[in-house]
Amino acid sequence: MAEHPNVTRLQDGYAAFAKGDFAVLNDLFADDIVWHIGGRTQLTKDYRGRDEVYAFFGKLLELTEGTFHIDLHAVLADDEHAVALVATTASRGGKTVTVNEAHVFHVRDGRVTEFWDASTDQYASDELLA
Repeated sequence: MAEHPNVTRLQDGYAAFAKGDFAVLNDLFADDIVWHIGGRTQLTKDYRGRDEVYAFFGKLLELTEGTFHIDLHAVLADDEHAVALVATTASRGGKTVTVNEAHVFHVRDGRVTEFWDASTDQYASDELLA
């Protein structure tokens, strides 16, 4: 069976994020994307629109001293939904945390319209980014 095209689009999106390639992300993210960040940190909120999402990415990289990294394990997708299984690693102030996560996406016409992060250790992430 052939891979769904949204699998490839998300894989390309993760590669683009790692390289800071916003041209690819602009094509992947809908103009009105909503990016939900849970937990209890200074980054916790709903980010609306690509500009706010990109500002969040910048703040995340700033807080983690440029160390934030996503190791993509798998992407599952259909026409409307996608899930990426990842491990995120970040350091701050000499402390390093690696957490397994599921990234959940709503997709419309091949573009991400909404994102949620389901962490296996929200407390570790919260402590790092408090």
